[in-house]
Amino acid sequence: MIYLDHNATTPCDPAVFEEMKKWFTEMFFNPSSIYTPSQQARQAIEDARKKVAKLLDASPEEIIFTSGGTESNNTAIIGTAYLKKNKGNHIITSLIEHHAVLNVCKFLEKNMGFQITYLPVDKYGLVDPDDVKKAITDKTILISIMAANNEIGTIEPIEEIGKIAKENNILFHCDGVQVAGKIPVSVKKLNVDFFSLSAHKFYGPKGIGALYVRKGVKFRPILYGGHQEKGLRPGTENVPAIVGLGKACEIAEKNMEDDASKEKVLRDKLEKLLFERIPEIIVNGHPEKRLYNTLNICVKYVEGESMLLHLDFEGICASSGSACTSGSLEPSHVLLALGIPPEVAHGSLRFSLGRPNTMEEIEKTADVLPKIVEKLRKMSPFWDKK
Repeated sequence: MIYLDHNATTPCDPAVFEEMKKWFTEMFFNPSSIYTPSQQARQAIEDARKKVAKLLDASPEEIIFTSGGTESNNTAIIGTAYLKKNKGNHIITSLIEHHAVLNVCKFLEKNMGFQITYLPVDKYGLVDPDDVKKAITDKTILISIMAANNEIGTIEPIEEIGKIAKENNILFHCDGVQVAGKIPVSVKKLNVDFFSLSAHKFYGPKGIGALYVRKGVKFRPILYGGHQEKGLRPGTENVPAIVGLGKACEIAEKNMEDDASKEKVLRDKLEKLLFERIPEIIVNGHPEKRLYNTLNICVKYVEGESMLLHLDFEGICASSGSACTSGSLEPSHVLLALGIPPEVAHGSLRFSLGRPNTMEEIEKTADVLPKIVEKLRKMSPFWDKK
C-alpha cells in the first residue's frame, strides 16, 4: 500500500505507541485519586502538558486537553459566544474553514442569533487581512481563521490577522490542526488567544487534542462535570492518549526540519511528474505559502471519486479533499471559494505526504495516475468533445 493521505490522519509513531502502552495496563489508575500510582498518572499528564506547551511556545497552564480538533474548535468558538453574547453577536471567519468551524458558526447563526461574516479568499486560498479589518463592527467578539487549509495547504497570514484582532480588542481563534507538529508555531508571535491541535495529524493517537488558551482569556465551558482541567474540560482524563500526544509533540519538535525538507522534495517531484504526463491539470493552493507535504490538483474532464477508486485498486490511498466530507457528492467548498467551476472542482485529488513516504512510491504514483486519467477520459463525453 502507498499511503498519500497524511492530512486525513497519520500512522501512530511506534515510539508514541510504546510510551502509551503501560498507561493502559499496569498504570491504569485514575489521576484524580490521591494514592501514589494515581499521582504518578497525574504527573504523566503534567509532563505531557509541558511538551505540548513547548511545541507551541506557550506556558503549560495555557494548555487544555480535549478529544481532538473538533472539540477544541467548538470549545473556543461556542465558549466565547456564550460568554460574550451580551457584549456582541458578530463573528468573523472565512469561507474555506474546516467544517469543525463552519458548522459551529452555522449553529450559532441559526440557533443563537449570531451574525457571521464569511470572508472570501483569493485564487490561492489566502484571506486578505484588510478584509478582516473592514469586516469588524462594534459587535464583533471573535475572529476564527485557520492556520493552513487541510485541502489545498495554503498557509494563512495569521500573525497579521492576530495583530488586527489585538488592536481592536477582539479575541482570535486559530484552527492550527494542519500546522501543529509540521511547521514551527509560536502562539506568542501569532497573537492568538485560542489555538487548536489534534494528535493524529502528526503521528499521535486519535481521540486526543489540545486547546491553547492565552493566560487571562476566559470562555464558558461547553461541558459540565468534575474538576478536571481546572473545570474547563471535565471528564476523567485519557491518560494513555495524553501521554501519546506529549510524545508526538516531543518527536515532532526533533524531526520537523528533516520531515519538511524530505517531504517537500517528494511533493515537488510528484507535482512535476504529473504535470509532464497529464494534460489539462491545475494545482490548487499558493505556489509558495503552502504546506510542504500537500499537493491538490484538479484533473479536467475526469471525476475525482473515479480516480480515487482506480488508485485504490492499485494500492494507492489519496483523497479528493477533507476526509470529513468524503461522503458528500458536493464539490469541495474550498475549491469553489477559490473560484474554480464546479465541474472542474469535481475532478480534484489531494496527495498529502508523510514521514514514511519514499521516492519509489512517488514515482509509482506518477506512473499509475496518468494511465487512470487516460482511461477515464476515453469514457468522458466532455473529453471526446474537446
